[in-house]
Amino acid sequence: MTSASMSDRGARMSERKAPLHGVRVLDLTRLLPGPLATQHLADQGAEVIKVEDTGAGDYARSMGAMAGESSYFYQIVNRNKKSLRLDLKNPRGHEILMRLIEGADILFEGFRPGVMEKLGLGYSAVAARNPRLVYCSISGYGQTGPYALRAGHDINYIGYAGVLDQIGVAGGAPAIPNLQIGDLLGGTMSAVAGVMMALFDAQRSGQGRQVDISMTDAALAHAIFPMVEVLAHGNVQPRGEDLLTGGVPCYGVYETADGRYMAVGALEEKFWHLVCDTLERPELKPHHLVRGEQAAVVRAELAALFRSRTQADWVAIFDPVDCCVSPVLRLEESLLDPHIVARGMLVEVDGVRQFASPIHLSDKYSGPNTAAPASGADTDALLAELGFDQAGIESLRRDGVV
Repeated sequence: MTSASMSDRGARMSERKAPLHGVRVLDLTRLLPGPLATQHLADQGAEVIKVEDTGAGDYARSMGAMAGESSYFYQIVNRNKKSLRLDLKNPRGHEILMRLIEGADILFEGFRPGVMEKLGLGYSAVAARNPRLVYCSISGYGQTGPYALRAGHDINYIGYAGVLDQIGVAGGAPAIPNLQIGDLLGGTMSAVAGVMMALFDAQRSGQGRQVDISMTDAALAHAIFPMVEVLAHGNVQPRGEDLLTGGVPCYGVYETADGRYMAVGALEEKFWHLVCDTLERPELKPHHLVRGEQAAVVRAELAALFRSRTQADWVAIFDPVDCCVSPVLRLEESLLDPHIVARGMLVEVDGVRQFASPIHLSDKYSGPNTAAPASGADTDALLAELGFDQAGIESLRRDGVV
């Protein structure tokens, strides 16, 4: 390839549009799962319109520490979106949303089952106006089943899914993770996967569909190793005693002299042997995957060894050895880690440092990078797109429709 043709190819690559450019998303969700799902789409170029009521709107705006007029929480899950305030219980507000739906590709909602139907916005009503629309319903327990109408939070979803029972140390109570497994694995990532599947088909067939996302279902469907135990033995291993929860000495967390921790993940024999050599304890090599009392003895020996030095000491010792031993970092340390930095996993938007999209695609494109919108920031512009003049917009505002 000549230098000129390479230059032409580079120019074409630099002009490539974001993969979801031209896709319009209506986001009626609040708090964490749905807003983060639609932010993932917005990061890849989708036009996401956040539809909020004319009252409090998204509760996340005022939850926790504030970053100006809205919280850090709201800021880091709502970037690259537009905001429209709309009273969906008002017939005029309802019709405005329906007109937006006619030109939309995807709609996200996160109410309890039945709420959208009461608003006249259930899937069948919406599909009648736009048959190609992908309609994603995110809920704790799904649109059907005996628990469908129950309230819940992440702790409840992973509790029902058998996941919470498996988190924690042997002999201890279940530990509550500070990564919301049901919300994020289910309400966020499973929703993104579901709508992308449905959108792919809708663009081929012209026919959309409803995507029913249950956060409980998603947590359950990914409990792979506990399921293996049930299939093999009829029940799970006790908490802290399975292969990946502390049952073997080669895979676990060990405290250091300064009260920090090292993560040892030497599941493969070759890595375990390297760990033993690095620790100068070659006699431990035969005890790679031991269980029960023998495992407890080996774990105790490893625990004593790791408590003899600080975390920084162990990092210096193990960094040159490729054997799956690494420090347990606090998040503020992770943000400074050279690998995280090199991967570009942090971005500053309007003065707020936040996570970048974890989805890295080849052929760079100029993606959006705008702050989370103020409540109703784009109301006038979106109404103007629908044909409302200034007098009409002021009338809607006086009547509390927007």
